[in-house]
Amino acid sequence: MEKSDKIKIVLTGGHAATTAISVVEEIGSRRLGWKVYWIGAEAAVEGKSVSTLESEVFPSLGVSLHSIKAGRLQRKFSIWTIPSLLKIPLGFVQAFWLLIRIKPKLVLSFGAFTAFPVVVSAYILGIPVVVHEQTITAGRANRASGFFAKKIALARSESERFFPRKKCVVVGNPILTQIAKIEPKRAMGNPPTVFITCGSRGSQTINEAVDGILERALPSYYIIHQTGPLDYPKFLKRKKLLPGELPKNYRVESRIDPMMIATIYRQADIVIARAGANTVSEIIATRRPSILIPIPWSYLNEQTKNAQAAEKLGIARIIAQDTLTPESLYKTLESVRENRDKMVKSCLNKKSMDRLASKKLVELVEGFLG
Repeated sequence: MEKSDKIKIVLTGGHAATTAISVVEEIGSRRLGWKVYWIGAEAAVEGKSVSTLESEVFPSLGVSLHSIKAGRLQRKFSIWTIPSLLKIPLGFVQAFWLLIRIKPKLVLSFGAFTAFPVVVSAYILGIPVVVHEQTITAGRANRASGFFAKKIALARSESERFFPRKKCVVVGNPILTQIAKIEPKRAMGNPPTVFITCGSRGSQTINEAVDGILERALPSYYIIHQTGPLDYPKFLKRKKLLPGELPKNYRVESRIDPMMIATIYRQADIVIARAGANTVSEIIATRRPSILIPIPWSYLNEQTKNAQAAEKLGIARIIAQDTLTPESLYKTLESVRENRDKMVKSCLNKKSMDRLASKKLVELVEGFLG
């Protein structure tokens, strides 16, 4: 049993590292003295020995890390489907036991399958739950968790229709402090820097298209390519085999430490990415012209809606995954390069509500803790 006079809170989620880090930053800057715990998944990819971003970052921030064997309902049947289903009851037992040990005053959930057992266990134990919905729609786990939550903090007002309205409050989507401080880049670099990122897990679909344009793009661009851990060895080898001076214009990373991501956004002229809520929030806040390739199977088509919101602001172009080819990617990249200044100017006077989201969310939690 852990003993401490500090107020203890538990953060939980399936893949909310950057959002949760933003909250941890805010807690620290306010000198609240809370002891923060994270309960998350054991691995980033089902059936793969791939560590989560949370497990790599949180310990250095003073967050006590714990994992559970949370199972999930999978979209496609595979050899991991049955083992994953069998983990579901085990996840509830582990979550319940961890909360009994930790004795937190509150649970803040960022959704996804790992969070749901923690939310239900907290409800049974009489621990208040606050849910944060990052997307423009609502995730399955958060919709289910809404019943057990005292309050539901929304990133976007459009999500309100999925939850009990009296529980909802719009706070924005927390972004890292250093990202919130980044100013629009007035002039493009020479050569322009392209930052390709598809989250900590990467995207093999997008990596395949990128593979097909490297020799064509590298003479004119400096590319920072965050591949994800599965494709990282392949692209390290790919870099070594590039002809002539091209390797100098190509930086390959498996993952990027969230505490270093602001440095890359400052350098970036163009971003190529999926359209997850956190990525889109960062793109809008930093005003970085982008090419977004939404995951087509995201729940309630939320990635497409995230991308459309950025496109409406004028800061993004969208490529549907079923039309993604090396040729379509290169053609769109050239178009964004040509129109980059216009895209930046289109949203210079549009403030991102996410810049104060961490503050609002922590204040909401503070209210429950008295």
